[in-house]
Amino acid sequence: MLAYTLRRLLYGVPILLGVSVIVFALIQFAPGDAASLLIPPEAPKEVVDQVRAKLGLDKPVYVQYVLWLGRLVRGDLGVSIVTNMPVASELSNALGNTLMLAIPAALLGFTLGVGLGALAAFHRGTVLDRLFSATAIAGVSLPHYWVGIVLVAMFAVVFNALPAQGMGAPGFPRTWAQIRHLILPVITLSLIPMGVVSRLVRANVLEILSHEFVGSLRAKGLFRRRVLRHIMKNAAPSALALMGLQFGYLLAGSILVETVFNWPGSGGLLNLAIFRRDIPVLSGTIVTIAAIFVVINIAVDVLQALIDPRIRR
Repeated sequence: MLAYTLRRLLYGVPILLGVSVIVFALIQFAPGDAASLLIPPEAPKEVVDQVRAKLGLDKPVYVQYVLWLGRLVRGDLGVSIVTNMPVASELSNALGNTLMLAIPAALLGFTLGVGLGALAAFHRGTVLDRLFSATAIAGVSLPHYWVGIVLVAMFAVVFNALPAQGMGAPGFPRTWAQIRHLILPVITLSLIPMGVVSRLVRANVLEILSHEFVGSLRAKGLFRRRVLRHIMKNAAPSALALMGLQFGYLLAGSILVETVFNWPGSGGLLNLAIFRRDIPVLSGTIVTIAAIFVVINIAVDVLQALIDPRIRR
């Protein structure tokens, strides 16, 4: 198992290296650079050259990439052009706020997805199956930002029951006043994971129910609970892989939801960096989210191998 884990970790290195190349290349292809944001158009050429030399923009592209990659490996994400604050500091605060949404949204979405998918499969062709399947399709189909706007209109404007925007007092949510700010964005973010996981679990459980070993277990007189445990264990590896992907999407794809609810997370920071053309914040945020995405998928691969030893072969 240790060898398998190390092998998966080694596979992540070229992926992260490729991500760094793509991010750096896209930044190079974008119009303008960091110096154009700091220097007024009427500045003399001597000042322009000094600023570009200070930022390392006067060096060849491959040298800039090597220096940038070296700083990344050391954990130095640079300094924001706009705020003059370390990117690592701004990003750590934003990622902490995003995790406040992503973790409960993932727990809610995955729990509902597994439950609704399994129930739909065990009641195939019934009203419950059609109801749960329709719920899953709606969760996948409805746009995040539209659902968020509708929930705000209903529960914040019409019923005045929940706050429309913001995260309340900073810090880990311990009081009801803080938790109230989480409810609407968490529900909004959980819809797509719920729908995707539900559809996959339903398809997997239906396939497993058609296998001969399920009939053999029932013929041996095993309790329904034990038969269900064997079915869900066989359906778990593919569901876990999808959950890992979906959790990564929650971290990277929450930009519109955070904008709707004015939530100061990594999505909002990325959105702000794009409009400000704050290249250090933009590149640091993208690379960090990509690294987290890779680590999550490696952890899921290891967990799959623990559940199903055949994966290690």
